[in-house]
Amino acid sequence: MKFSENWLRELVEIEADRERLAHTLTMAGLEVEDFTVLGEGLAGVVVGEILAAEKHPEADRLKVCRVAAGQGEPLQIVCGAPNARVGLKAPLATVGAVLPGGITIKDARLRGVESAGMLCSAKELGIDADTSGLMELPTDAPVGQPLAEFLGLPDASIELKLTPNRPDCLGLLGLAHDVAALFGSRVRVSAQAPAPVTSDARRGIRLEAGKDAPRYLGRVIEGIDAAARTPLWLAERLRRSGLRPISAVVDVTNYVMLELGQPLHAFDNDRLEGDVVVRHARAGETLKLLDGSEAALDEGFLLIADDRKGLAVAGVMGGHDSRVTDATRNVFLESAHFAPAAIMGRARKLGLHTDASHRFERGVDPELPRRALERATELLLAIAGGRAGPVLAAENPADLPRPATVALRRARLARVLGLGVPDAEVARIFTALGMAVQATAEGWQVTAPTSRFDIEREEDLIEEVARVYGYDRIPTHTPAGALALSPEPEARIGELALREQLAARDFYEAVNLSFVSAELLAHWGYAHDLVPLANPLSADLAVMRPSLLPGLVEALRHNRARQQERVRLFEVARVFAAGDPPAETPSLAIAACGSAHAEQWAEPARALDFFDLKGELDALLAWGGKADRWSLHADGLPAWLHPGRGARVACDGETVGYLGALHPQLAKALDLGPDVHVLEVALAPLLERRLPRARPVPRFPSVRRDIAVEVPEEVRWSQIEQAVRGSLGSVLKEVKLFDRYSGKGVETGRKSLAMGLILQDASRTLTDDDADRCVRDAVAALETTCKAKLRG
Repeated sequence: MKFSENWLRELVEIEADRERLAHTLTMAGLEVEDFTVLGEGLAGVVVGEILAAEKHPEADRLKVCRVAAGQGEPLQIVCGAPNARVGLKAPLATVGAVLPGGITIKDARLRGVESAGMLCSAKELGIDADTSGLMELPTDAPVGQPLAEFLGLPDASIELKLTPNRPDCLGLLGLAHDVAALFGSRVRVSAQAPAPVTSDARRGIRLEAGKDAPRYLGRVIEGIDAAARTPLWLAERLRRSGLRPISAVVDVTNYVMLELGQPLHAFDNDRLEGDVVVRHARAGETLKLLDGSEAALDEGFLLIADDRKGLAVAGVMGGHDSRVTDATRNVFLESAHFAPAAIMGRARKLGLHTDASHRFERGVDPELPRRALERATELLLAIAGGRAGPVLAAENPADLPRPATVALRRARLARVLGLGVPDAEVARIFTALGMAVQATAEGWQVTAPTSRFDIEREEDLIEEVARVYGYDRIPTHTPAGALALSPEPEARIGELALREQLAARDFYEAVNLSFVSAELLAHWGYAHDLVPLANPLSADLAVMRPSLLPGLVEALRHNRARQQERVRLFEVARVFAAGDPPAETPSLAIAACGSAHAEQWAEPARALDFFDLKGELDALLAWGGKADRWSLHADGLPAWLHPGRGARVACDGETVGYLGALHPQLAKALDLGPDVHVLEVALAPLLERRLPRARPVPRFPSVRRDIAVEVPEEVRWSQIEQAVRGSLGSVLKEVKLFDRYSGKGVETGRKSLAMGLILQDASRTLTDDDADRCVRDAVAALETTCKAKLRG
């Protein structure tokens, strides 16, 4: 919300300078994001009039002008502005003036011609960013009058960063009530008088959108001059509020929107056919908008239409074919109340963000439409002439929001704020904010105005008292009381410790949005069990992520595109699946590419491979001490994983994640190289930790026996290890795979695995017979379960 400081001071008396005003607004929750001082240092700049403009004898782009300055003889000034012409009134900086930016005006000689001053653009005066030519002043501007006096300068353009719960401050009048409460003054705005009705022009209005559009007002104004020039005072207020003047009709509707907070729209009445209808759009219906774009609508959009065609997307933007032009003579002014839920997200769906949608999405006072319509009529008749018809209204009173009456307890207010605010001050604050206050034995009954959608409960009233009374006046106390500390179970690894462990292993933590685009998920093969957002920030953030990898790989791709060849990222966050309510699962994801190790001299460089990332997973499992619960499997891989360099990760036989290289087709679609490896596992089982237990040092020595067996290629090492451990029980302390061979001497389709069995008994020394029996038992189990054959 941007506005002119002078305009605000005209609406409410403020006994404070600009810095204190900005600080007070910020401390009251209306954060001043920026303010730009306009028109300071304009001493010596007056209104000038060009009496003659001749071509410079030595320069095609320069003109030699004779300029009246109000006193004395006309000045000779050399000017290069393209719009310098006879009769133009423009700012004239006389000799000795110092312009914003430190430019001092002196007598000069330009290409051999004397110049005694300078005709100025708005940019050179620090008033506007326009550098296209001289700042054109109205023809009735008094020649010789100081420019600052004529334009009402100095001023400041103040920009507020408003929270969504304060739409009432999106109009100067609503902001004035807050300022009045903050400074103990009164709003200087009288009630809006009805405009004189001098025409009987009418048009029917029908409401067919139910509670989405409960109030719609309109008025026909005949015989206007749409090409009339907008008054300077109104145009300047628009400029200082961030809006560029366009035409008299548009400028009036924009001005009333800034003043009162109620968006309005004007149609060319001669282009309307039949009644004005407020309805929902039909599936597949389209409308060409004012900006020339084609809006594709559906049943979720509100549409302003006549009996034959659409006229405007309600609360967003008007239509191109019914717009007001310089040829327009009769206009239909609309002023309506739309339910916020009916407008919310519609502009974003069309790729737009308009001043009207910004206000209607947050909520506009349902009592404003009539007042705004009368105010706009008053201004339009004064500027463009014409004859106003009667106000035409259609409404469904039962669907209009009602002001809430909320009880505030004196004791509750004192308890929450930690101090006692005098009763008279509490009543003053609410009254100044436009609320109706009634004292009770326990405190107050407060009825908020219809503009304050955010006042729903007692806490809202306490917040109002706190911010107006002053947060800095609330004492600071150290909290007292016993803190209930929740014990951290030793059998669980903390997420912070996991992050630190991964950072210590040369990974960087990434934090991505929980929203991704449906198009990106389609590349990964995610099409089912998705959680779409009803009101996404943009089309690229329309779905809750079902996996951390799409976003993490996008971050990796972003880094590679900026000459980072070795990228190692991880993320710990939640993923989402469809359900009622949607399921949220904490997960860990890793994405890495480039060389396996940072550049060094101790060993040759090599590319990261599957086993490097498997080693990272093994290290995390060993850290938790429950690695024996985990296993890798080559079946059941998702479509985005390389079929020959991927694995399914299981814990206690249940799938909890996946590991491996990205599928080549996916890597190509995402414009990635073939060396990107990823890992994603559920976080809960990964954080389980086996507690250390003290055991006596073994009294008896261990025995090692090595065996080599041939097994079919499809038999996994996890199956072999499980069979050996199951057959030998507690005597087997460790089994180590130290060789794998296939080729000459081994049947086709089979492989040879050599392993070492570490045997130990806690009660006695194992004999050779004991060790041989263990080998026979292990081989027998392998022959039965894994089709193994002992190699000689």
